[in-house]
Amino acid sequence: MNISKAADRATTPGNTAWFTGDVKVEMLVAPEAPARASVASVTFQPGARTAWHTHPLGQSLIVTMGRGLVQREGGKVEPISAGDVVWFPPGERHWHGAAPDSAMTHIALQEQLDGKTVDWAEQVTEAEYSAR
Repeated sequence: MNISKAADRATTPGNTAWFTGDVKVEMLVAPEAPARASVASVTFQPGARTAWHTHPLGQSLIVTMGRGLVQREGGKVEPISAGDVVWFPPGERHWHGAAPDSAMTHIALQEQLDGKTVDWAEQVTEAEYSAR
């Protein structure tokens, strides 16, 4: 058993290659073999978001605070809010982040495949983010 105390966990800024705006990432669970699931709490300030990306085994988001936006490639920008759960199937290209006027926190769950949980692509443009 391992207990991770909130006071002992670090929050790190989101990597600017993968995020636009003010994003904080708190790693909650890092997999130890043979497990492969990782869990992070990610907080986006208003307007902040991920770059386009995919996950080899999919991703679940559980929105715990605020309001945000999600989009899968070819789909429309969808609003999400506290209590919502989003599932992106394996390989589905997508992005997610905060609404323009609200911060948003979600728990992100994904699994590793061959040591990889995500494949990052280009940043989401202002036009893509604003297309509602």
